[in-house]
Amino acid sequence: MPDAHPEYASTRRLDELRAAEYPHLDARGHVYLDYTGAGVAARAQIRAHAERLLAHFYGNPHTESPTSSASTALVERARAAILAFFNASPDEYAVIFTPNATGACRLVGEAYPFRRGARLVLTGDNHNSVNGIREFARARGAQVVHLPVRLPDLRVPEADVRAALARRRGLLVYPAQSNFTGVQHPLDWIGLAHERGYDVLLDAAAFVPANRLDLGAVHPDFVPVSWYKVFGYPTGVGSLIARRDALDRLRRPWFAGGTIRAASALGGWHVLAGDESAFEDGTLDFLSIPDVEFGLDWVGAIGMDVIHRRVGCLTSWLLHRLASLRHPDGSPLVLLYGPDGTARRGGTVAFNVLDRRGRVVDERIVARDTAAAGISVRTGCFCNPGAGEGAFAISERALRETANRRVRTLDDYLGLLGLPTGGAVRASLGLVSNVADVERLVAFLDAAYARRAPDATGLKPRERC
Repeated sequence: MPDAHPEYASTRRLDELRAAEYPHLDARGHVYLDYTGAGVAARAQIRAHAERLLAHFYGNPHTESPTSSASTALVERARAAILAFFNASPDEYAVIFTPNATGACRLVGEAYPFRRGARLVLTGDNHNSVNGIREFARARGAQVVHLPVRLPDLRVPEADVRAALARRRGLLVYPAQSNFTGVQHPLDWIGLAHERGYDVLLDAAAFVPANRLDLGAVHPDFVPVSWYKVFGYPTGVGSLIARRDALDRLRRPWFAGGTIRAASALGGWHVLAGDESAFEDGTLDFLSIPDVEFGLDWVGAIGMDVIHRRVGCLTSWLLHRLASLRHPDGSPLVLLYGPDGTARRGGTVAFNVLDRRGRVVDERIVARDTAAAGISVRTGCFCNPGAGEGAFAISERALRETANRRVRTLDDYLGLLGLPTGGAVRASLGLVSNVADVERLVAFLDAAYARRAPDATGLKPRERC
């Protein structure tokens, strides 16, 4: 590894940090390779949370009491820290706290001014939390346009994006980084969409844990983020970072506690708050939101450039090692999805194991076996059906023909489509991943599947994608 990636040596302090602040990763010999699912919390984060709550008393915001004011002050500090993290001007952007990136997407979907004649343009490489926006668009008569990913790299051709944006106006929605393949889609599409009169929702959930997103350089209108993916703790807190002029175009379909200036029960009227609090329903998680500021400071002290370099080196090494795995007859052991190099891709690697005849090994077998070996990877379709449909080359005709077929289980649906398995295996790298993590996974795959037939007994039915 050092010979192949000499720049890896410049990230050695992450190994020291892992030993000091993340000893739980190695205490029981477990290998964690699911950073796209969630980051890992440092001891310092947990200590900071406990010390803050033990040192002071914090109350529900929305009033002027000392305890309420103390909470409000910390929440506002967290907003400012988020804007600074993204180099976003407070005059241009606002921060809305949500339970997660999914909640941020829903805020946009339910309030965006979809109408007849408008368009929602979705890339095929979107998480289901983003795909769900199409139901709001359809309900209001907007046209939904889907741009499939293309083999071999599972990217969306820019020509397709340009063609889709050439007509009408509306909302373009795409991920900065795929949660399925790690593909990083061009941020230049934001400016292109704006030139064509479109707003842009940039899903940054999989991108920001190991990449800089500079909102002073690119200016998407809406950016959903889940903070536990960036630094592990806290869960249950996300954000919608939104341009203020874009927020002004949204029309909320309801109101709740905390979102209004005034409301009348008998009169049947309400007036929403004039700032971002109009989108923050009920009581904020005021005991956890301050942990976001600590997490951002933590990542900032480590250095996003160092994290990015470490993840890039390990991703290259993982791709190389997986591609080199062979059965005794020389046939490949692994089928990779997406780019085979690190150009314009992040630290998420999707693949399937192949048996000696070149058939895909049921991903449930790999899930069971890796779990027994103390290795955390993710299996399935990763809530990204479009990328999966592209990876498995499922035709649009086949998908439409099965749309109205009644099936009892996901397995029945896979049978109708003629698919050999229900998804893929995903290994993803993050802040304190190391070479040993990669080597443990590779050694396991070689030992478990290169010289023996997979054991398909006792598999549980698939319940969901």
